[in-house]
Amino acid sequence: MIRFILSFFGAIFSLVTLGVFMVALTIGGVFWMYGRDLPSHESLAQYKPPTISRIYSGEGQLIDEFAKERRLFTPADEIPDLIKQAFISAEDKNFYTHQGYDIRGIAAAGVEAIRSRGSNVRGASTITQQVMKNFLLSGDRRAERKIKEIILAARLEQTLNKEQILELYMNEIFLGQNSYGVTAAAQTYFNKTLAELAPHEAATLAAMPKAPSDYHPVREYQRLLDRRNYVLREMRENGYIDKATYENERAMPLRSVQNGDFEGFRTALPPRDYFTDEIRRQLSEGFGEGEFFTGGFTVRASIDEEMQVEAARALREALQKYDRGRGKWHGTGKTIEPAKLGDENVWRAELAATEVPRDVDLGGRWHPAVVLGVGDQELTIGIEDGPAKGRVPRADIKWMQGSFKDNFALGDVVLVRKADEDWSLRQVPEVQGGFMAMDVNTGRVLAMQGGFSYQDSVFNRATQAQRQPGSSFKPFVYAAALDSGYSPATIVVDAPIEVNTPQGLWRPKNASNKFYGPTPLRTGIERSRNLMTIRLAQEVSMPVVAGYAERFGVYDHMGPFLANALGSEETTLYKMVAAYAMFANGGERVEPTLVDRIQDRFGKTIYRHDRRDCVDCLSDRLAPDQAPRIVTNRERVMDAITAYQLTSMMRGVVERGTASGAVNLPVPTAGKTGTTNDAKDVWFIGFTSNIVAGCYIGYDRPRPLGRGASGGGMCGPVFQSFMTEAVKKYGGGPFDIPPGGHFIKIDRFSGARLPDDASGDYVVAEYFRDGEEPIFGLTYDGGFAMGSNLPLVEEVQQAGRQVRTSTGEVTTVGPKANFGTVSSGGLY
Repeated sequence: MIRFILSFFGAIFSLVTLGVFMVALTIGGVFWMYGRDLPSHESLAQYKPPTISRIYSGEGQLIDEFAKERRLFTPADEIPDLIKQAFISAEDKNFYTHQGYDIRGIAAAGVEAIRSRGSNVRGASTITQQVMKNFLLSGDRRAERKIKEIILAARLEQTLNKEQILELYMNEIFLGQNSYGVTAAAQTYFNKTLAELAPHEAATLAAMPKAPSDYHPVREYQRLLDRRNYVLREMRENGYIDKATYENERAMPLRSVQNGDFEGFRTALPPRDYFTDEIRRQLSEGFGEGEFFTGGFTVRASIDEEMQVEAARALREALQKYDRGRGKWHGTGKTIEPAKLGDENVWRAELAATEVPRDVDLGGRWHPAVVLGVGDQELTIGIEDGPAKGRVPRADIKWMQGSFKDNFALGDVVLVRKADEDWSLRQVPEVQGGFMAMDVNTGRVLAMQGGFSYQDSVFNRATQAQRQPGSSFKPFVYAAALDSGYSPATIVVDAPIEVNTPQGLWRPKNASNKFYGPTPLRTGIERSRNLMTIRLAQEVSMPVVAGYAERFGVYDHMGPFLANALGSEETTLYKMVAAYAMFANGGERVEPTLVDRIQDRFGKTIYRHDRRDCVDCLSDRLAPDQAPRIVTNRERVMDAITAYQLTSMMRGVVERGTASGAVNLPVPTAGKTGTTNDAKDVWFIGFTSNIVAGCYIGYDRPRPLGRGASGGGMCGPVFQSFMTEAVKKYGGGPFDIPPGGHFIKIDRFSGARLPDDASGDYVVAEYFRDGEEPIFGLTYDGGFAMGSNLPLVEEVQQAGRQVRTSTGEVTTVGPKANFGTVSSGGLY
């Protein structure tokens, strides 16, 4: 009997042992089969999650950010324990004790699935498993994926420690509202740092990973509140918070940015503008778009926020002034169906969804509004974020052609700004332009405005618009001449010219339709004489002029055609302003930059613009009133004396030339106007000893700006307005006189040498190189002959007049000789 019992139990034991062995063998076989060809988990040790790239002003203020996934990477040792404890309590309370998977949790999930007959299937995944699912596997609920997840989780626990795994999880997890990781989510939901979160707020974040869309703080308020309280209860049971803290935190209301309890972090950011978007464009080209949007760069921009505001205001004022002078209303082109205007909630919702610019502040903030009523003497409007009914009086549209009924209809979406008790209509001008200012010594771009409104048009006209510079290009012709042995007192003939071209006979003219005979170079640039410039370019040779333009970075490959001496070849404002900076700083190459420094996600500097050596910056022997020595090895692009001569000549443009009526600053200022044929583009670029700034205005599809439009008249006031404020902040002084030269007084009209004690409006002191005694009275005509009986000043009559050409032939020159209205370049 005993033997039988022993045999029976022995058989049972053998069957159980065999069964266990078979089960183990089966499980082992399954894990072996699924364990083959799995993704490498070891790469997670070097994993760098996609992170926000953020842009800061020079004062350290956050001004913009760019990201595909809004994530702020935070190392594990900087994540407060409270945050870790909340997520561990919500997702994996045995995190610090298991080996990557939780057998009890898996068993409990299986029992629950059987009990509910599959209607309640929960994952029972540990945090380690979730890391593997998020990084290396799909999110489906198949058993195959779960097996792979367990295998990889076990392997990962042998590769990384618990804190490293937690770091991956808490920076990768999606928490709704385009927020990835706990740091970004804390900012999105509470506008707080992790260290500022209370236990109930940490629990709210920990409630999100289960299903962010199902726990929205507004739509699913109660559901999220219940889940938050569950997390708090788990934190108490796990010993992370005491009973009193639990009771206090559980009683707290569910507050969030989305519910209006906190101000959103984005409200502290200025609207995106041309400056930060240009940084995005340049860095995306330099580092690659993927790296910029995911690399977690910290970018210190060169922008001066105060000057950026002034740049936007100055350009907008000029564009609006021109637009109102035309008297035409074109509005936004957007409408709301009149049937929807009866319900305030409806039209407000429609207005909020209408895409119109909301980033304009000119004389006050501009608001979107909808026309609710059109009368003879007033317009009734509803303002998006203002009163339900506002009034635009008839007096407000005196500048506009036509009446209210001619220009407006019910449902029209308009822009308005507050004007005393009423509202004033505004519109984005059709004419556009660009403005840019930079430091002449460092190349730091201080302000950039690429159009009237970034939200209306993201196209940056300061950097992307290819436009004819017109006469603002002439200084490069004069620079080539001055470096080739000419001087400011050199005489060049101002007389009619005709050139045979494949397109026909080209007869350029001066803006005044006059010619003035032999004239010094100084007067030629001050008065922007086209005929003198062409003759000078012919004397120096256009290949030499083209070489100068390329050396200064205005063009990559400039065509050596005479018309290009008048600025007929297109370039950008960005390149022109940078080139003028080299005139201002004495002829040293300076590269424009919108970025001072870039750091990677770990704080390592990977780019620094200013690489000059500050010799005494760390010296304790430097006197309080002594400036440190900065050593530069920058390339010299032009002779220092040439740079000073040219600067002196361009001071004449501002003091008595084509810009004298618009520019008048309290410090020495130089510059040059530019107006292309038919005034399709107007320019002014000028500089002080510290700051260079430039403006251009024109239609995006070039067409004439109208009679009287000029660089001095339209862009000069933009420069004046901006630089008035810039000089208050950055100052200015005399332009440095380089060694190796001496002054000689000359008659600026005739170029004749004058005694050292001469004085008067006609006297100017020119700077000449030592050892080079200038030859006065020598006249150059560029090889174009001039009639011997040509008067000094002669108006070109409407009917034209006969002149003798360089070949001895007689031909008629007059206003109808207009070859190449686009290609023949600048006027003045």
